Amino acid sequence: MNIENSLKELGLSNHNIGTSTGSNYFSDGEKISSYSPVDGKEIGTVSTTTFEDYNKVIESAQSAFKFWRTVPAPQRGEIVRQFGNKLRDLKEPLGVLVSYEMGKSFQEGLGEVQEMIDICDFAVGLSRQLHGLTMHSERPGHRMYEQYHPLGIVGIISAFNFPVAVWSWNTALAWICGDVCVWKPSEKTPLCSVACQKIIADILKENDLPEGISCLINGDYKVGEYMTKDKRIPLISATGSTRMGKIVASEVGARLGKSLLELGGNNAIIVTPDADVKMTVMGAVFGAVGTAGQRCTSTRRLIIHEDIYNEVRDAVVNAYKQIKIGNPLDQSNHVGPVIDKLAVDMYSKALDKVVEEGGNIIVEGGILEGEGYESGCYVKPAIAEAKPDFHIVQEETFAPILYLLKYSGPVTNAIEIQNNVTQGLSSAIMTNNLKEAEKFLSAAGSDCGIANVNIGTSGAEIGGAFGGEKDTGGGRESGSDAWKIYMRRQTKQ
Repeated sequence: MNIENSLKELGLSNHNIGTSTGSNYFSDGEKISSYSPVDGKEIGTVSTTTFEDYNKVIESAQSAFKFWRTVPAPQRGEIVRQFGNKLRDLKEPLGVLVSYEMGKSFQEGLGEVQEMIDICDFAVGLSRQLHGLTMHSERPGHRMYEQYHPLGIVGIISAFNFPVAVWSWNTALAWICGDVCVWKPSEKTPLCSVACQKIIADILKENDLPEGISCLINGDYKVGEYMTKDKRIPLISATGSTRMGKIVASEVGARLGKSLLELGGNNAIIVTPDADVKMTVMGAVFGAVGTAGQRCTSTRRLIIHEDIYNEVRDAVVNAYKQIKIGNPLDQSNHVGPVIDKLAVDMYSKALDKVVEEGGNIIVEGGILEGEGYESGCYVKPAIAEAKPDFHIVQEETFAPILYLLKYSGPVTNAIEIQNNVTQGLSSAIMTNNLKEAEKFLSAAGSDCGIANVNIGTSGAEIGGAFGGEKDTGGGRESGSDAWKIYMRRQTKQ
């Protein structure tokens, strides 16, 4: 399926309205153009949200919440079930759009839509399990229990790298919890947001549900600030850079609202002498180059024991020689473009910086030119030998750059290197030594929100709570008991 057919099937046109309360679309704002990093061509335009538009959206959401919170949770789950089924029907065209607008491979685009489907399935079951506790009271003839109630409007700010999945992680749970949602997507992938809004709007309309349950606003960071400063929105879920997250946390905290933050990651794989080298290479390569290194869980650092360092280094370098870079809709290619030329510039500066600090580039990077690379957004995945204390190694660069770091002695030394960064999202260890694995998973081990054994750092199943510590923000989305932040807890006695 090509992009033209996908756009048509998703109901998108050359110009699209970026503000919606469901089936109603309106916008008095400027138009923003969406350019594909695949070929540099304009896909379409989206009109942005003015402050007046925004207030209309919030008023609609407030009204809808008063109704939606009274609908029994399993009935709310039924709406999410229907949404998931609609996503199944539109998986291919939406996957094509994700791939073309964002630049990730077509298979990754399909995988992202599958994540949406999976979280809908999870949420449907959860809609019958929003349980609290019953406790014994110290007073004779009394009982105590707690109950979770819908919270209100949930503001969602998502990033370009997962233009549809992160929204669904939040909305599927928020909806079954009785909340209504207002979504501000990345201005780099606005068409994906309009497509998703059209899909859920059809479901809501078919079920005679009011406007305001699913709302959309579009624009730059100033539109996001409408929400972060708005006391009418009790929870802001924000995904993006650590810098952005600190601003959001400050603005929401100033009004004593709640924040759910999913921010930067500087993820590492520890490779011990007992590691399976083949398994290590598979995990490291996919983790480092998948989505052109633009996942928050992408592998940035490979911490290798000195006894196995040369073998692992040579195997990874050899694997990089097999990587094909090109149009992500061509399934013979492994790596597509980065999102835009700003990302290309950050990539180039990071490579310059690692050399300035004394690093050794063993797989050369560079910007690809010529036929098929006209957008100027295609870069070569690079590998550099570095030291843990390099400033550039301490930072997250959203690009396909992998740093090889050497350690000696026990696995605790590698864990110390891994943890000695400000971010704390995902981590992994490659080992067949049970003691090393258990040390890594213990309280004295990885300080990240995700700790994997014998798989890479990228990706996560929706059944577990997703998120990280330190500069990653501390928020949790998706599975386990992540639903609780979307509700208010009340103790009865």
